[in-house]
Amino acid sequence: MIDISEKEVVKREAIAEGFISLKKATINAILDGKVKKGNVIEASKIAGVLGAKMTPQIIPHCHPIPLESVSTQVEVKEDRVTVACNVKAQYKTGVEMEALTCVNSMLLTIWDMVKYLEKDRMGQYPKTQISGIKVQMKKKSKD
Repeated sequence: MIDISEKEVVKREAIAEGFISLKKATINAILDGKVKKGNVIEASKIAGVLGAKMTPQIIPHCHPIPLESVSTQVEVKEDRVTVACNVKAQYKTGVEMEALTCVNSMLLTIWDMVKYLEKDRMGQYPKTQISGIKVQMKKKSKD
């Protein structure tokens, strides 16, 4: 880990986003609440919060940060589900890795829950794709 002992504690915030492309029939099943494993949107939000909190356990050089807020958003579109995560803390290092882990956890949970709907006859996922994962915003401030 990098030594951050000399850095001062400041407010930190990061927003990350990404999306998963899905078949129209899968989108409809999500919207109609007909996915066998349950409510895809709520499960992905829970997974995102857990992912943000678990970041230092799965990414070796991340410092354990006392997170103060993790909020998630899910938007179901015609051919994709877009997710975003906003993480806030007051600490010595940024929270962008927690926001990115949140987004990835959300997207992987969606894939896991709908994979049976996405498979083709050969058991492959020709239309399913996770994309666009990025840090939308990162900031720090002393007040």
